[in-house]
Amino acid sequence: MNKQPSVYIMSNRANGTLYVGMTSNLVQRVYQHRQGQGDGFTRKYHVDILVWFELHPTMESARHREKVLKNWNRVWKIRIIEKLNPEWNDLYGYIST
Repeated sequence: MNKQPSVYIMSNRANGTLYVGMTSNLVQRVYQHRQGQGDGFTRKYHVDILVWFELHPTMESARHREKVLKNWNRVWKIRIIEKLNPEWNDLYGYIST
């Protein structure tokens, strides 16, 4: 997957701790989280499983969507994850090939 603005949700396990982020390079950013190079929150709670992502045409649209998702309650976030990834599979292998 080439560089493209993206919004993503990571977790530490199914129905576990959730983290919403935004990046211009999803593969690289998820790799950083997996290596413990993320911010203090993702490192502290071992949030290293990519469970949902959405590609955007611009950084501006990705930034806006990230802000929207960060304000969502947990139930809504779980719904969008389970709509596209009901098993809470780690999607990193899908994006890194």
